[in-house]
Amino acid sequence: MTVWSRTLSGRLYRVSSSFSENMAEKDNQSLYNENNRVRTLREHMNPTRTSAPSCIIFPIDASHFNFKLGIIQLLPSFHGLDLENPYLHLREFEEVCNIYNDLNYSMNIIRVKLFPFS
Repeated sequence: MTVWSRTLSGRLYRVSSSFSENMAEKDNQSLYNENNRVRTLREHMNPTRTSAPSCIIFPIDASHFNFKLGIIQLLPSFHGLDLENPYLHLREFEEVCNIYNDLNYSMNIIRVKLFPFS
């Protein structure tokens, strides 16, 4: 099989058949991962997770925390832009959390559970 390639100057040149066979073999190997199975399109499009997991650790006693209806819509949103003030965001967040009254959970648990939604 004849394979053509370009030099840096743009000229075409013929690549030897053994080189093209090696490249075809490498292409076939790139379709397979370490388990020797074909990778799906989703696996190609979604990279493996390389970042650290969330630093928010939920308390053990907060496993069955129930949100009240509409509380998430009341939370302020913070996007980290230069125009946004993080201290103002935290003050507004605490005001919304103070509205939420639940005798089963402390205010700290309520804040930890609601913060990812802000």
